[in-house]
Amino acid sequence: MLLTRTLHATTPAGDMPVKNQPVMTAPTSMALDMPDLVSEVQEAFEAQLDVSSLLAISTGLQAELRQHMVASEQCMLPSFNYDLPTGQEKGVYLAVEVGGSNLRMALVDLYGRHRGVDCLKIRRQTASPIAREIRHSTGYSFFDWMAIQIREMLASEGEVRLEGDVVRMGVAWSFPIEYVPFSHILLARRLMDHSQTSIRSGNVLGMGKGFRCSDTIKNQDLSDIIHAACQRQKVNVRLDAIVNDTSSTLLARAYLDPATRLAVVLGTGMNAAIHLPIAAFHPSKFDLRAEKPGPSITHVLTNTELSMFGKAIFPRSRWDEALNRAHIMPNYQPFEYLVAGGYMSEIVRRIMVDAAENDGLYVHGFPKTLLVPYSLDTHTLARIQLDKSAGLTATRNLLHEKHQSSVRPSFQDAAFIQKVVVSVSRRSIAYFAAGVHALTSLLQDLETEAGLESGLDHVSIGCDGSVINKYPGYMETAQETLDQLQATEAKGRKRVLLEKTQDSAVLGAGVAGALAASSSPPG
Repeated sequence: MLLTRTLHATTPAGDMPVKNQPVMTAPTSMALDMPDLVSEVQEAFEAQLDVSSLLAISTGLQAELRQHMVASEQCMLPSFNYDLPTGQEKGVYLAVEVGGSNLRMALVDLYGRHRGVDCLKIRRQTASPIAREIRHSTGYSFFDWMAIQIREMLASEGEVRLEGDVVRMGVAWSFPIEYVPFSHILLARRLMDHSQTSIRSGNVLGMGKGFRCSDTIKNQDLSDIIHAACQRQKVNVRLDAIVNDTSSTLLARAYLDPATRLAVVLGTGMNAAIHLPIAAFHPSKFDLRAEKPGPSITHVLTNTELSMFGKAIFPRSRWDEALNRAHIMPNYQPFEYLVAGGYMSEIVRRIMVDAAENDGLYVHGFPKTLLVPYSLDTHTLARIQLDKSAGLTATRNLLHEKHQSSVRPSFQDAAFIQKVVVSVSRRSIAYFAAGVHALTSLLQDLETEAGLESGLDHVSIGCDGSVINKYPGYMETAQETLDQLQATEAKGRKRVLLEKTQDSAVLGAGVAGALAASSSPPG
């Protein structure tokens, strides 16, 4: 059996989308008879984590990935980034990360890869909460506020340019970028969308999270909007690149390590970016571009939207099926629903409710707060899994503190919940590793088919996100699983190495700006 390493803590899952539904009635079962349910949980979540089963999942995912490179408006979306950084790019670049709650800015210094780990540094950074009154402002007020924050940060560094050379800037969105219009909208969870027309520009379609400027700026070029706002504040900047968070992670890691060809973000949600041979894509993927990539272009940085894969591939438990049915967008992101931190805790909560209703968990009364969907966070799960205290006292106290009931949960309650957490966490790691194996296998096979193999002996993957980076043991166990998968299939592929990447959104935005500034049009 794979995945025996102990797992540790991560960040809370936060709010997740569910259909409007009545809160359940508190269970009142009085019998304590849970061994059968423990066996069912372990069978449902761990029985198919052996190497052969994971390799079969990987094979299925590879076929699905290839299919979506030919025909899909939702997945395997080629970006306007054709090249990865050489590591020779140098200079100071302004990096801006715009999210639904915060505006983060940094001055990023690129010194050249020859400097080793010190080649890419954040000189100064700030984070400004986007207050409700800012989100509710109309017209271009939000972008004026953004320009003021940029001016103040640059002024503190003596970098404000009123005339002469511009400050070059890269922008990272914390949500996906759409490259083609959809015939129907499946983006209820997106905070902001725009249809990208080049690496330097994109037409804004809308903004969520209460941003009332949406109607004013709809269908306008984001680069023009930001540039005009900065000009009104007498800040001379140029927006050179727009990237999403996963692409930023790949660019940031690739600047440090030339073997980096993929990036994954795994936290509340999940996604992956990958640098693939352009010949493997159907030409229709580039139909809407004014400038098509020319014959000298060999690769393209691709937003996989990996969360959407695997509906017909991954085994699912009855609790997974219940989660999917209750979700506001059932079947939209089947991979994410099985793996990401935002859903691991909800699966555990649903099993707990089941056990309380039918098998005697919390015999003196189930906490009412746990009847609310997504009320259990992943940080709590991780602390439970780590608990080695006598009688699981730490778990019992933690649960009683966060989800009070008439009586503190018993040792039997805590032991059952801990076993459930272990099973759900193990499956998350195994499926994540299978997904990474599928992506890296696809990359190497496509490059072999196109005669574009690199001379490097391994493939590095930049990793960011609260689960993959902050859940101690997650990355290490995923690496062990990847090693086992490659050793078992014995196909002679290069070893895959997971590498932690921090501050990747702003670092990658800075690298994207530098790369765009030094590149020529596709040809």
